[in-house]
Amino acid sequence: MPAGVPNLPQDALSSQRFSIEIDSVSLAQFQEVSGASSEVDVIEVKEVDKTGRPTLKKQIGALKPPTITLKRAANQSMDLWNWHQAALDGKLKDARRNGSIVQYDFEHQEVARYNFTNAWVSKVTVSGFKAGDNAPSVEEITIVCETFARVK
Repeated sequence: MPAGVPNLPQDALSSQRFSIEIDSVSLAQFQEVSGASSEVDVIEVKEVDKTGRPTLKKQIGALKPPTITLKRAANQSMDLWNWHQAALDGKLKDARRNGSIVQYDFEHQEVARYNFTNAWVSKVTVSGFKAGDNAPSVEEITIVCETFARVK
């Protein structure tokens, strides 16, 4: 029976050990990252073969960059809002940044890295406010980017 690739660790990566870096600066205190994906459009070509039978071919289309969503307990930092403000002001040169989602093992060694480029904050959502609620206010940040790739 196959036993996997020799000499490589077989442990699954933990989803709870991660960090977010923007322009090589680690941002702390995120609760969740979602939407990080790599996808290619499918082009469908309908043709008939030499006998007149219809056929369907599927070809590689355009890259579909992801929309990444970050969630964290809201705090006093204005860094993410200021990043978003650059987009609101139409200053895309200032709004575009590069970043990474980094995964760590249980010894806090980097084991995976996903880079995204030319990203900007398209949306900021703050959870509702409710008197008497003990839950922290949650800030949800939507980031659009041009490329997304696993590099480690």
